[in-house]
Amino acid sequence: MSTYIAEIDNCDCNTIHEDIVADVRKHMPREESLLDLADLFKVFGDSTRVKIISALLHSEMCVCDIAVLLGMTKSSISHQLRALRQTKLVKYRRDGKVVFYSLDDEHVGAIFAAGLVHVCERS
Repeated sequence: MSTYIAEIDNCDCNTIHEDIVADVRKHMPREESLLDLADLFKVFGDSTRVKIISALLHSEMCVCDIAVLLGMTKSSISHQLRALRQTKLVKYRRDGKVVFYSLDDEHVGAIFAAGLVHVCERS
């Protein structure tokens, strides 16, 4: 890291801007909400789960379809879908013996799309 960047990251003052701190404190979400949000973003830290979300943006799919699409085993896809269900990013519906997965709601697609726009604009 260059010296210039290190200087930007460090603040040499000891002044507390109490009005700013007080104002921001009023707008901070509850600690529990922030922990839940951190857990949500951890789920996006796995490329397989991100690929599954990307696929489900276009259509609901069963485990077999997702496995073929991603070139993975049904077992590994099921494992990733479990993590996505636990964080309420995907939901499922049963049609006879087939279980179809889809995004839980429009927020999931919005989170994915915002992240994709962010990384694409930096490329």
